[in-house]
Amino acid sequence: MDFHPDPAIRTKHIPIGCIGAGMIMAECHLAAYKEAGFPVVAIASRTKSKAEGVAARYGIGRVHDTPEALIEDANVQILDIAYPPDLQPALIRAALRQPHIKGILAQKPLALTLEEARALRDEAAAAGKILSVNQNMRYDQSMRVLKQLLDAGVLGTPVFAQIDMHAIPHWQDFLKGYDRLTLSNMSVHHLDVLRFLFGDPSEITTQTRTDPRTQFPHQDGITVSTLRWDSGLMAVSLEDVWSGPREKGYPDDQHITFRVEGTEGVAKGSIGWPTGKPSTLSYATKATGEWITPSWDTHWFPHAFKGVMEQLQHAVATGEAPALTVADNVKTVALIEAGYRAIAEHRTVQLSEI
Repeated sequence: MDFHPDPAIRTKHIPIGCIGAGMIMAECHLAAYKEAGFPVVAIASRTKSKAEGVAARYGIGRVHDTPEALIEDANVQILDIAYPPDLQPALIRAALRQPHIKGILAQKPLALTLEEARALRDEAAAAGKILSVNQNMRYDQSMRVLKQLLDAGVLGTPVFAQIDMHAIPHWQDFLKGYDRLTLSNMSVHHLDVLRFLFGDPSEITTQTRTDPRTQFPHQDGITVSTLRWDSGLMAVSLEDVWSGPREKGYPDDQHITFRVEGTEGVAKGSIGWPTGKPSTLSYATKATGEWITPSWDTHWFPHAFKGVMEQLQHAVATGEAPALTVADNVKTVALIEAGYRAIAEHRTVQLSEI
């Protein structure tokens, strides 16, 4: 097969204003945009000095005193938000009122509740604005190639899938004030990419326990979700954010792997985060009789963020729907909501209930 692990850059001329100056913006968004040639014309954050430092690093010409001032900047046509989810909806609504802003890239989770996510979807549609959500794992190179294999029928009918994470995330300080942790802020990558690969599941069962390393109060630390589809496909998404003790001298074996088994073949691989290496994929089928391993040099972080911005640039330029629509993302938020209901009620939850 002629695989395409990274998307083509079709459009890159629409000016971007960035809100946020933390790790995800400074090390992922802006690093990717610089490589791709996307024009970033302004930046703002909660702390102006931090935004100034990032602006100097990337040659961004304008630093606004506040995010609200950036949103009012008539030079900004695409708003790129990397901000805490409790503060994000107000910024989105402010942008929807500005005639010069044509598209908005929001972070996930889009909102802290399903009701808020649905409201933002409807308000963006009413305003005639493109609202897209940064589900960047869909642009991880291994996930794109896996999707291409599935769409071509190379693996046959999917039977079983698994994402197995044993890695320690950096929990941002703002998460300490929320009543939701892993499922909403880490599992969201995996649950969304399972929807990307296979469509919407019909049910989810989620179980969890607290993580011994996470010192602030939380209910969902280590999290395991089992999903089923009407086709009979079953998938397991495991987020082991404990990953064992990490004392001095302890060998670090953090990893994320995946496996998809079909009626005609098997695909398996690894996600480059947290190793800092490219993701991998190998597949074998009845027809080939051997393992085939495509390769690439790009990474999930930061290179996947090129595709996320490009799909919004192209949508704004052409009027086509973006690849990452807010309407589709609301379905991911609904799946997370179903997972939390499964935790609370100790049962399998049908997505039709949500």
